Amino acid sequence: MQKGYTLGLIFSGVAWLNWTGMLPNAVSYLLYFLIPVFSTGASILLSSKLGKDDFKAGEVGSIEHANNSFLPSYLGYFFVALSIGNWETLGFVYSVLFIFTFLSQALYFNPLFLLFGYEFYNITTKNGAAVFLISSQKYKRPDEIQIPVAYRINNYTFIERR
Repeated sequence: MQKGYTLGLIFSGVAWLNWTGMLPNAVSYLLYFLIPVFSTGASILLSSKLGKDDFKAGEVGSIEHANNSFLPSYLGYFFVALSIGNWETLGFVYSVLFIFTFLSQALYFNPLFLLFGYEFYNITTKNGAAVFLISSQKYKRPDEIQIPVAYRINNYTFIERR
């Protein structure tokens, strides 16, 4: 986006794709946005291949939403890296940021997980182990957590799929 590379510019030398030159730039930007969204969706689907674990009733001592103190830095780096050069790009970026910021009221780490309905939790078990749970469920109390299958990303990070 920063350099203004659109589908029409990228495929200008391909005869059977010369219709791409007639597409508005917004279509190119939408495609650029959809690539990481589909990649994130694929990673969620592939998480079923990870090792399985569980959280039994009464096992969780405390739960809290993960802290989103990263957000100002994340957005700052995003703007610096992008170096917005025109109004069209500025409008697209602000639209995407508005959507992510609006949806992130529930404290998310990865903005793309917002689109898939996931939330992040810091959990402490009754044994004192601290783990990070990525879940599509909305938990408020430790006694609500009973997860028959949680996929282990690493020893301290789990994902609960629908």
